[in-house]
Parts: sequence; C-alpha cells; structure tokens
Amino acid sequence: QVQLVESGGGLVQAGGSLRLSCTASVSIFTFYTMAWYRQAPGKQRELVAHITNSGRANDTDAVKGRFTISKGNSENPVYLQMHALKAEDTAVYYCNAIFTPGGSEYWGQGTQVTVSS
Repeated sequence: QVQLVESGGGLVQAGGSLRLSCTASVSIFTFYTMAWYRQAPGKQRELVAHITNSGRANDTDAVKGRFTISKGNSENPVYLQMHALKAEDTAVYYCNAIFTPGGSEYWGQGTQVTVSS
C-alpha cells in the first residue's frame, strides 16, 4: 500500500511564502506523475501543479509564476514552493501520485494552508 504524507502547511500572511513537501512510502521515481491539488471550503478539488517522472513540470493559470513543483534529488520528496500567497490560495493541499498511465491514484491526507489578508 503506497502512502503519501504532506507537510509544511500553516498560517501565513498574504504575500508570504510556504513550501509543502510530499513524502511517499516508495521512491518517487517509480511514479508516472505526481501532483498537488487543493480544495477550498465549498469548492471542488482542483489541480495546482504536476510533474512527470522525467521532471517536466506544469502548473495552472491560477498559480503560474507564484508556485513551483519540483522533485528532490533523492528518492523523496516532491515539493510545492509557494510565493506571493493570496487569501484565495487558502485550502487543503493534497499530494497525488499515479504509478502508471491510467492506473490507480494515490492521495495523501492533506495539509491546511491558510492565508490571512
């Protein structure tokens, strides 16, 4: 059973920065893609950024230029560096991993990010 554990969330003022980490119970290099999602109260879960096994990264328009997804140099973890945080970034952030194309998805338990305006 693959487990993902997020950390690094917290309370930060608008304009501040946070770095989230996702640690997997297996090497991150065994995954096809890894991603960060978020879910704000009353809203659907949305994709924030994803990265392929080869290191190709993409993020969404809502966070472009502010958030960066990256992989560590060792077998773990995957990071989400967040800068210039806004109140609308407040959400629970989830780590997601897919082992093979079209295969099962794995989720972490989530970490809360709260941005005060």
